[in-house]
Amino acid sequence: MFNDNAGGGGEHAAELNILARARPERLKALAETVLDGMDAITVVTNRTGLVMVPMRDTVENVDFHLGEVLVSEAEIADAAGTIGYGMVTGRDLERAMAMAVIDLRLAGAGHDDAIAAFLLSEGAFLAAQDEQRMRQVEATRVEMETF
Repeated sequence: MFNDNAGGGGEHAAELNILARARPERLKALAETVLDGMDAITVVTNRTGLVMVPMRDTVENVDFHLGEVLVSEAEIADAAGTIGYGMVTGRDLERAMAMAVIDLRLAGAGHDDAIAAFLLSEGAFLAAQDEQRMRQVEATRVEMETF
C-alpha cells in the first residue's frame, strides 16, 4: 500500500524527496533562476490541506494511519501540458510552488547544471542531517536485561 516506488520512477521519487525536504531559502532561490528561463505556466492547484500519515505495524505487518499533517500543495503545467508537482509539510505555498517549478523543469527539459548541483548538495546535506539525527536517537537506546 505504501510502497516508495509506487508508480515507478525511483530516481524521480528520490529527486522529489530531496526537493520536499530541501532548505526553503535555497529551494526558492533555485526556482527563481529556473523560472526565468521558462515560458508561461498555468497554476492548476495551489492549496493547503491535511493528509493522512501512513505507518506500518511491523509486528502485525499491516498499514494504519497515524494521524494527519498539514501540507502545502502546488501543481503547475506548461503550454505543452507537462506537469510539475510540489508538496511540502506545513503552510508554505511559496515553497510548494518552488518545488513544482523545479519538477516541471525536470519533467520538460531534464537536469541542467544548476539543478544537478542543487540536488547533489541538498542530498548530501539531508543525508548528514539524517545521520546526525539517527546518532542522537541511538544515544537514547537502553539495553535491558531479560531474565
